[in-house]
Amino acid sequence: MKFRLFPLLGLIVLTGAGAFAHGNKKHVTGTLEKINADSVVVKTADGKSVEVKLAAATAYVSRVDKADKPAKVSDLAVGDRVVIHATPKGETLEADEIKFSPASSAHTAAPTAKKSGS
Repeated sequence: MKFRLFPLLGLIVLTGAGAFAHGNKKHVTGTLEKINADSVVVKTADGKSVEVKLAAATAYVSRVDKADKPAKVSDLAVGDRVVIHATPKGETLEADEIKFSPASSAHTAAPTAKKSGS
């Protein structure tokens, strides 16, 4: 009976640790609306604009072809989809990590005319 209790107890501890892994971190998800020297503004799905401060320690990750690649702030562009992990600092949010993917080419490319067959 003891040997069955240990795996169950371990599972409970691991599940609880995962639930608190982000602590007081906030997630901001949406589309980059504005890029400033020290912050970015994200338009969220509910239409709100959220400003997130950039720090020297902010990590940038680009998602290209289903793979994450290291990036830099200069790789960000207005229209990119982002998920930002941020730490509240008083009334502001400071980015710990910004994961982004370029705006879909399907949304930015001009539509092409279809040929009609006779």
